[in-house]
Amino acid sequence: MTEFAPDQAFVVTSHFLGDLFLCQARLQCDARWPWIILIPRRAGAREIEDLSPGDRARLIEESVVAGQAVRALGEALGRPVEKLNHGALGNITPQLHLHVIGRRSDDVAWPGPVWGFGTKVAYAPDDLERVIGAARRGLNL
Repeated sequence: MTEFAPDQAFVVTSHFLGDLFLCQARLQCDARWPWIILIPRRAGAREIEDLSPGDRARLIEESVVAGQAVRALGEALGRPVEKLNHGALGNITPQLHLHVIGRRSDDVAWPGPVWGFGTKVAYAPDDLERVIGAARRGLNL
């Protein structure tokens, strides 16, 4: 049986936050939005239908917790989240994953999608440490 490992694309574009019961949680490397990626730790999973019914329910519950963590990230950045976006596209990286993104009516892409918008902005080192801590606390890690 194949072991779970996050696709290399996630490794280079996000920071490991920790493991929840089902998912690995990662902070997207783009300071423009508070953004967490959940990757179910199920080898070979590409679609939500590849998960068992119990894992599907767990994914939804973990997305709620990730939403709380995204709100905590927004607070840590001084930009409270007005709306949570959840997305499971997988067109570029087919490994099953769920994006949980905090949006504001004054963010640079509002009201459009964040994907493919502009150039990513790296977190400043001090900010990165602070937001990783806020995200981990929000995820109860």
